[in-house]
Amino acid sequence: MHTSLPDFDMPNEEQVHLAAESFRLLSDPTRIKILWALLQGESSVACLAELADAAPTAVSQHLAKLRLAGLVKGRREGTFVYYSAADEHVRRLLTEGLFHADHIDRAPQPATRHSP
Repeated sequence: MHTSLPDFDMPNEEQVHLAAESFRLLSDPTRIKILWALLQGESSVACLAELADAAPTAVSQHLAKLRLAGLVKGRREGTFVYYSAADEHVRRLLTEGLFHADHIDRAPQPATRHSP
């Protein structure tokens, strides 16, 4: 049915897997706070911990996962590492997610019956 549509296109398996992994990593509120802070500018673990109201060790663990997923990058300066969002894609992804959260209809939905 869909294949008859002229512009129908499904993402390939690798794209689907990588997108799902990015969404999985963004499913943690602390990580969203960390990324949002990094979208405002480069920051250290200590500063991010304060902004996210989390322990520095927890923030370091979150950053390690976000870095491996390509969502953040680090820059070493002496003994300190300063983190930033990886690119503009991260900004768009997070901005759209937060915009969507602002527009979710929280009103109870009436129960609907589905026919078998």
